[in-house]
Amino acid sequence: MADTQALMERLESAVIRLESLLSGSHRSAGMECGTVNGINGGVAPYIEAFDRLINGSVAEFLRNSKVLDGDVKTHNEVAILLKPISDKIHEIQTFRERNRGSTMFNHLSAVSESIPALGWIAVSPKPGPYVKEMNDAATFYTNRVLKDYKHSDLRHVDWVKSYLNIWIELQTYIKDYHTTGLTWSQTGPIASAASGLSTLASNQGPPPPPPLPPAPAPPPVFDTENTKDDTTATRSALFAQLNQGEAITKGLRHVSDDQKTYKNPSLRAQGTPVRSPIKSHTLNPTTPKTPAQQSHCPVLELEGKKWRVEYQEDKNDLLITDTELKQVAYIFKCSKSTLQIKGKINSVILDNCRKFGLVFDNVVGIVEVINSKDIQIQVLGKVPTISVNKTEGCHIYLSEESLDCEIVSAKSSEMNILIPQDGDYKEFPVPEQFKTSWDGCKLVTDPTEIVG
Repeated sequence: MADTQALMERLESAVIRLESLLSGSHRSAGMECGTVNGINGGVAPYIEAFDRLINGSVAEFLRNSKVLDGDVKTHNEVAILLKPISDKIHEIQTFRERNRGSTMFNHLSAVSESIPALGWIAVSPKPGPYVKEMNDAATFYTNRVLKDYKHSDLRHVDWVKSYLNIWIELQTYIKDYHTTGLTWSQTGPIASAASGLSTLASNQGPPPPPPLPPAPAPPPVFDTENTKDDTTATRSALFAQLNQGEAITKGLRHVSDDQKTYKNPSLRAQGTPVRSPIKSHTLNPTTPKTPAQQSHCPVLELEGKKWRVEYQEDKNDLLITDTELKQVAYIFKCSKSTLQIKGKINSVILDNCRKFGLVFDNVVGIVEVINSKDIQIQVLGKVPTISVNKTEGCHIYLSEESLDCEIVSAKSSEMNILIPQDGDYKEFPVPEQFKTSWDGCKLVTDPTEIVG
């Protein structure tokens, strides 16, 4: 309690000093701008707008944070007390990492992943889109908060709305007053402040963007093929590929730096389609290859901290190397292909894929499979969680290290988990049918086996 009281006294003292300085700056700015800003001796409109933002959205968010209490309240006190901006951002992100076991981890993540938006003052020429990108990062986690609490505790819903509203109003403010970057008065106290911030920006640069969480999935693209897929033959071929284990990499060729678009911007500037340099082959050599009917070029590239693997077809030797812990992989609309991810990566999303094999070493977050069909996944190292949703046919090969993996499924069928035993894999089906009954106090749901 003594420490808390001391912190609050420091905060009050800092606020008094800031208000005093801000008041003097307002007066100077008003006198200095004069009729240039369309006012006579008043406060510049961009200062008034910023005050409204602080006293409106930000104040409401802080009130809602205090109502939730716990880690969320502490998290925001850190944000208020620490300076300069770059140190605040670092401290907030570190706080999230230290509290991964918190019941409010999604709340902390929403703030941690979007707080670099405060560095918009060092972004030019268009800081608005940068703030929107940070807002999108927050939305990924606030959606999880809403899912958990929207029917049980509306305080969390209010917290989400008030937090996202900060970035929405900040975008509006930037659009109205600083569209191409922060603007300053050329003389007086404001110019001095600008000089100080410019020095800070030149020394430290803008705060780095956070690791992007899996982006919202593009609108689902549904197959319009009238013919039935040869599921059995394709699945057998994928089994053969995946059962090689680590030997699957023997036929792979390394992608040199001059073939990677993220290290060769000239490739993208020339409009050259991004293609894997690895020779592709069909899963079933006896089946005639049908020309691909698609309007998109295949993609295999690193964009920021996100690996994009899109529209790959009939390529069983796709490879991602040089991975980092903060990177994520997003695999979209790929078919009849196999991808291996070397090293350790944050998370993987596999969306709208058909007859696709995924082999990876280690994932520290989650592997998600969505809206897909005939998927094979092999874990060579560790992964804490695999989520399967709206998927038909999914075989998951676990390693000895990943036997503690949690597998969550919904609206999916033909799922099997393969466990290593005596040098081979033993297959265990995931229940698709359940029986629910009332025991007098609550509903009890148990898996059932289909007989006959």
